[in-house]
Amino acid sequence: MSQTDDRFYGLLVEFDDAHTLVDACAEVRDAGFKKWDAHTPFPIHGMDAAMGIRGTKLPFIVLAGGLTGLSLALLMIWWMNAVDYPYIISGKPLFGWPAAAPVAFELTVLFSAFASFFGMWGLNGMPRLHHPLFSSERFARATADRFFIVIEKADPSFDRDQTREFLTTLGGTAVEEIHDKAED
Repeated sequence: MSQTDDRFYGLLVEFDDAHTLVDACAEVRDAGFKKWDAHTPFPIHGMDAAMGIRGTKLPFIVLAGGLTGLSLALLMIWWMNAVDYPYIISGKPLFGWPAAAPVAFELTVLFSAFASFFGMWGLNGMPRLHHPLFSSERFARATADRFFIVIEKADPSFDRDQTREFLTTLGGTAVEEIHDKAED
């Protein structure tokens, strides 16, 4: 294997319009590829269904963060008021829900926000300062007026020649090999 084969990332196909891209995404999904992605300059209605994208785990991560914040807030307030420094004022209970509500609410929101922010970064594989697609001059137009599908070499169904031949049948304008040039 040559050094360029070691840095080979995958194949990129370019499309002129969104409708062709959505149809191509459905074909790539139906062909059984797992490690691939579509890149567009704007959100496209129906793209998630065409790509076969399932729901995210992020709501469950946020729920766990919120419940953790709520639990820690209530534990902290109970400990401080009922155990660590019990102080009876006018016969009120050592731990009361009304007094605990503002702090419990704030910590629930704080922990949910942290879980959302860091959970999103973790699920997206961030931070990633370089991506092999950035080496493609063609791909620079993904934020302006072009649409792309990239199939990674790491995909179990990937075969360089067969995948290239498959991508040429999708209606794209060009197929390009992507090499990781981060160390060049």
